[in-house]
Amino acid sequence: MKPLPRFASLLLNVAHAMDHMFLLIFATSVGAIAADFGFAHWEDLMPYSVGAFAMFGIGSLPAGRLGDHWGRRRMMIVFFFGMGAGALLVAMAHSAWQLALALAFMGVFSSIYHPVGIPMLVQRADRPGLTIGVNGLAGNLGVALSALVTGALVKYVGWRAAFVVPALVAVACGIAFARVAPHESVVPAQRAPSRPMLDRRSLTHIFTIVTVASISASLIFNFTTNGNGELLRERMHGLVEDPAALGLLLAGAYVAGAIAQVSVGLMLDRVSLKALYAGIVVVQAPLFLLAANANGWALYALLFAFMIAVFGAIPFTDAMIVRYVDDRMRSRVSGMRFAVAFGVSSLAVWLLGPLVKTSGFRALLLVMAATAFVTFCVVLLLPRSRMKGLGADEASPSAAD
Repeated sequence: MKPLPRFASLLLNVAHAMDHMFLLIFATSVGAIAADFGFAHWEDLMPYSVGAFAMFGIGSLPAGRLGDHWGRRRMMIVFFFGMGAGALLVAMAHSAWQLALALAFMGVFSSIYHPVGIPMLVQRADRPGLTIGVNGLAGNLGVALSALVTGALVKYVGWRAAFVVPALVAVACGIAFARVAPHESVVPAQRAPSRPMLDRRSLTHIFTIVTVASISASLIFNFTTNGNGELLRERMHGLVEDPAALGLLLAGAYVAGAIAQVSVGLMLDRVSLKALYAGIVVVQAPLFLLAANANGWALYALLFAFMIAVFGAIPFTDAMIVRYVDDRMRSRVSGMRFAVAFGVSSLAVWLLGPLVKTSGFRALLLVMAATAFVTFCVVLLLPRSRMKGLGADEASPSAAD
């Protein structure tokens, strides 16, 4: 199979950045939107965004099936135009419930990327670990851009522009992708197998581990990326209060985390997946515990560190699917995993505002520390490796360290 054209690969990575950026524009601008809609506290508006994250997970199931059976190229074109339309609808909202519906609509299209775009990239990759790492870098640069660009647009133009400008970029990318992405002569589900298939028991074992680890990791990701802006605003009070400056600080932490993913991707092609994954998640809980009682620049330093660990763990669920699942069904397996993981982790967005309002950010950070410990325990259930590197064969999934 010929490699994807370079510009098509670039647009698939841009799409990952776009996916995460669009979902976090609201979290970055929630204070301005709450004030515009007459809410006294931003925490009271936060639960209205839960539909976007719920659909981000639930929609992954049909998106993955359509990716394998209808075509990944077609689904990615739908993604670009759907994201643009959804963001424009959010910009047009004039009440909390209009906002909630528009965000949920956008969430439907945001669900397409992970089960479709990532398999489309790795199906032609010679070094899948590096490909996943670079793709993770792109996705989390989108998180950083959400903090930086949204903060600047909210300050100088208004919160509605923070949705309109990215929407126009999404439509332009959709037009470009339709022109450069090669047509699929055979959809993935109808291709010849690329590797021996796991038996049902082994596949169930791997899928269970991937899903549980993905749920706990996604809870942490949603808690941090949706709450970090207000955490910095509270704990940096009196030191840094300008929204654009806070956005720049947050973007710096996200960029560092995103760059860490490239290093993780390089190592995935060379070392044991299990040892590397466990080594990264084991440091998360102590960092969250320390951050629970920190303020000022000490808090920012800990946030900087724990976001590197959070982002550094992101490539592993995709890496496990690449290692164990044949390309013919990767979109469907990814879709099932995301449907469960992000459907459950959308609760993080719904709980974020009420939890912080009643118990404060200290309680939130303690919850994240406990969740990180669960992730570590699940990772220990991964099978032993016979060889190093993402392309290596593994021992039977029933054999765990």
